[in-house]
Amino acid sequence: MFSWRAEVMPGVWVAFTDAEAGNLALHVGDDPLEVRRRRAGIEAALGLGSRPFRYMNQVHGNEVAGIGAAAAPVRGVDAPAGGVPTADAMVSLGEPLAVMVADCVPVVLVGDRAEGEPPVLAVVHAGRPGVASGVVPAAVARMRGLGTAGLSAWIGPSVCGGCYEVPGDMRDDVAARVPAAWCTTTRGTPGLDLPAAVRSQLQEAGVSVEYSGNCTLEDENLFSYRRDRNTGRFAGLVWTDTGTAQR
Repeated sequence: MFSWRAEVMPGVWVAFTDAEAGNLALHVGDDPLEVRRRRAGIEAALGLGSRPFRYMNQVHGNEVAGIGAAAAPVRGVDAPAGGVPTADAMVSLGEPLAVMVADCVPVVLVGDRAEGEPPVLAVVHAGRPGVASGVVPAAVARMRGLGTAGLSAWIGPSVCGGCYEVPGDMRDDVAARVPAAWCTTTRGTPGLDLPAAVRSQLQEAGVSVEYSGNCTLEDENLFSYRRDRNTGRFAGLVWTDTGTAQR
């Protein structure tokens, strides 16, 4: 069910699902009832109880939505209770969050706050447009605005630079904004290394990277849109134990 899962700090967990967990996206032509059943099954397996994961309508942009107590009403993308924001990053004060991918880079971030306050959690959908437009730095800035200092990140499975072939002008355009994205594929053609680009953005923002996942195109246990356009989506997840969320 999980390609990777760990308690990353006391009471705070990060995981990335795999193909065994099934498709978790509602926008790929799958039976919506089956998708919701799979989502509920994961939540039950993780002991979330009445705290479901919050998902987004991901559009390859750089908007960051605040969830629950982390919402700022002046920003239109922030979601009302139970709502689904149109955004490519979400931030919460302990509410469980999910990001869906099938080659794009799923990023999970956790930041601690003062003793007795819930941690700041975030998930980011960092595809090529989002990397180029700075969705990762935007999420980090939103987290810091909620009072967190020390931040850590987990980069989930995504297509590697050796496999992600793009036109030369596209590589040049993205690399002009994020130089670490520039690469050559294993076939000697122009490529983009999105995991390296995300890592560079996190490090430039002073965020430590604790984990990086496998290449989705090379791992048959993961969904990959470049391998099969009729594929599902796996998820990057972050949640807290009940006591941690309420402390």
